[in-house]
This record gives sequence, C-alpha cells and structure tokens, in this order.
Amino acid sequence: MTEHTTGDRAAAERLRERIAAELDSGRERSVGLTLEALDEAELVAQHSPLMSPLVWDLAHVGNYEEQWLVRTAAGQDALRPDIDTLYDAFENPRADRISLPLLSPAEAQDYNARVRARVLDSLDRAAFDGPDPLLGDGFVYHMVIQHEHQHDETMLATHQLRRGDPVLAEAAAPPAAPPFTGPEEVLVDAGPFTMGTSADPWAYDNERPAHTVDLPAFWIDTRAVTNARYQHFVADGGYDDPRWWSERGWDWRTRSGKRAPAFWIRDGGQWLRRRLGRVEPLPPDEPVQHVCFHEAEAYARWAGKRLPTEAEWEKAARLDPATGRCHRFPWGAEEPGPDHANLGQRLLRPAPAGCYPAGAAPCGALQMLGDVWEWTSSDFTGYPGFTAFPYREYSEVFFGGDYKVLRGGSWATHPTAVRTTFRNWDHPVRRQIFSGFRCARDAEGSRR
Repeated sequence: MTEHTTGDRAAAERLRERIAAELDSGRERSVGLTLEALDEAELVAQHSPLMSPLVWDLAHVGNYEEQWLVRTAAGQDALRPDIDTLYDAFENPRADRISLPLLSPAEAQDYNARVRARVLDSLDRAAFDGPDPLLGDGFVYHMVIQHEHQHDETMLATHQLRRGDPVLAEAAAPPAAPPFTGPEEVLVDAGPFTMGTSADPWAYDNERPAHTVDLPAFWIDTRAVTNARYQHFVADGGYDDPRWWSERGWDWRTRSGKRAPAFWIRDGGQWLRRRLGRVEPLPPDEPVQHVCFHEAEAYARWAGKRLPTEAEWEKAARLDPATGRCHRFPWGAEEPGPDHANLGQRLLRPAPAGCYPAGAAPCGALQMLGDVWEWTSSDFTGYPGFTAFPYREYSEVFFGGDYKVLRGGSWATHPTAVRTTFRNWDHPVRRQIFSGFRCARDAEGSRR
C-alpha cells in the first residue's frame, strides 16, 4: 500500500511538473508572437478581417485559462468577470473584435500574469485521481495548454496576413532532403482499424470514443503534394477548366478570381511567394500550402485521384498492420522530436517533402504530422457515441455545418496539440491557414 501511494504521489508530481513546464512554454510562445515582436500600434490593429487583432488573442488565452483553471478547476473567485464577454469567441466574430474596448497590450500582459500566478499556486493542490473527469489525468490543464498553442498558430496566420517587414527571426534552414527514390504512393490493405481514442488524456471530445471502422483497400500518396507538382496543375490551366472542380468549388473559383495558392506571386517567368514578410523564390520541393479545400479537390481530380477520407488518413497514419495496433503518433508512442516531424514553428516553413524518415507511418507514408495541415474529403461531425465534454462550443456546435476536416498539423502546430487522432476543421474556402494535402485513390482504380 505504501509503495502504491508513493508511486501515485510521484506520478502526480511528474504530471504537475509537466503541466507547469507546458504552461510556461505556451506563454513564452504567445509573448514572442505579440509583445516581443510588434509595437502597440500593430498589436491593436486588425491585419485582416479574417483574423482578430493580436492583442485580442493575447488576452483571450488568459481569460480562457482563468475560466477553466482558476474558476472551474480551483473553484476560486473570478479576477475579471467584466471582460468575459469581450473575449468570448462566439459572442464576437473576428471581424468585429477591432471595435471592442479591449485590454491594452500592457493590461493584457498584467492580467495574464495574475491569472498564471493563481493557476500555479492552485496546481500544487490539484488532485488528478479523483472522480472529477475535468481533473482526471490533468485533462483540463491539457485542454488549456493546447488552447493557447492553437491560438499561437492562429497568431502566426495573422503574421502571415500582416503587411510589412519581417518581425519574426528567420529559423534554421530546413533539413536537406536527398532525391526522393521511394514509391509515390503506398497501399493500405483492406480491413478494420480503431479510429479515435477513449483513453488519451490529451484528446478532445471530437476524438472520442474509439470505434472500429472497416475500410476497403486504398492507395495514399507517400508525400504531400509539392509546390512543383501544383505548378503543373496551374500551368495546365487547372484553374480555368471546370472539369476538375465541384459545382461549389467552381463557384468559389469564378467568384474569387483566384488563379494560384494564396501568397504566390507571378514574376515574369517564375513564381515567388510571400512568407511572413519575406518575398522569396517558391521552393519546388516543399509541400504546397495556403490552398483551400476546393483547390485541393480540383488538383486531385486533375491528377486522376481524390482526397482521402479522414478515416483513410487516420488508418494510414497510425495502424501497424504487423501488430494490428494503432499508434498515437505515426512512428509509435514516443513524443515528437526534431527527427520525427517539423512542428512547433521551429522552421517557420514546411520542410521539403520526403524528409523525416524516422517519423514515417507503418504503411510508409511520410510527414503525416507537421509541415502542412492536410485536407480530407470528410465533413466534420461526431463519432458514434459522441458526448460533448466539457462544453458544446468546442466541437458539437460545428457539426453538420460547412466544415471540412483537416489532419496532421503543420509546421506551426505545437507537438502537444497534434496526434494521429487529432481533428481540425475549417470552411472549405479558407486559405490563410497552413493547409496542403496529399491524394488517395481506390485500390481498384486507375491512374491518369
């Protein structure tokens, strides 16, 4: 009994240390993208109607933390109940947040610091093995940690939309990828696999519960579609040929007038791109990014393929056919490291397609985590037996709407906020997100 109790206490202490470190990491990142990167005028400005002013995101992560870790988990009185409505994402559409009486950058920094002091004080007394499912295995802390990192990725999208000189220090160059000599696609055999999870303490409600899905055999691209390959689609008149577009996709294309991915710039005979304030030659070997669902779908049809369903994507990413086991990450249970995937804004760009062999999925597909979010053909809805937890507004209110599922994370996604079961979703016209895709086809199908 004593050994068991001592072991439980040691495990709880390790969890507290992990939570404290992850909270600190998220805040350091948020400050680096706001207070340390831009002056007050740029922090309070709205750089695009698609995005919030950066100062809204900065205070919002503190308010979310206060509501869940100070008030709900610790049962303490509110610090600033008067600002709850200002930082409620459902009360205030992004385009309207510029008109709100928001906290100034200095006020947001002070508020966040006071919230964090209370959180760390109460963390020392938190019990992770009681009957409360919010506290079980640290779930509510994991939720708040991931929430801040998700807003950090949103802040990076705002930086991408921002006009002006670069303010984020250029990261190390992407790893050199040797000429790719592997197969262009890999076969995933027919059969069942376990989709989703019922046990992962970091998983959101929309990843639950685990359930069996039986799929026919299919082929999936070993690598994400690259800039070079997408250029062939553009050069072949893909944006001008309605054969490759769905009815809704063609309507978007004609109404928007788009002829290339977002941030591509045609300069004489070459393509350039704008990336975080830098204009540079388009790297041919990087996965294409800043394409919407309609563009990805049209390319896949032009290539004689299709987009994978999210079930196909997840099976390819996590099922080890040799053991029948499903991995939390494509390579296994080990948490993502720099040899596995391009995550956490380490490079500020996608790495060349074909990198990270240590992070390959059991089927042989590469870079299924990191680099670019990958569009799937699936609508966002709940799994069989879905239960909203701990609030409907995280997932359930988006079910059945105009949302498509994306998988795999991007170079801007933090390692704590991605896994093979993680589900992202967005409108099929969105291009400011760091989105790309890979193609799939039926095993019985023929290639163009």
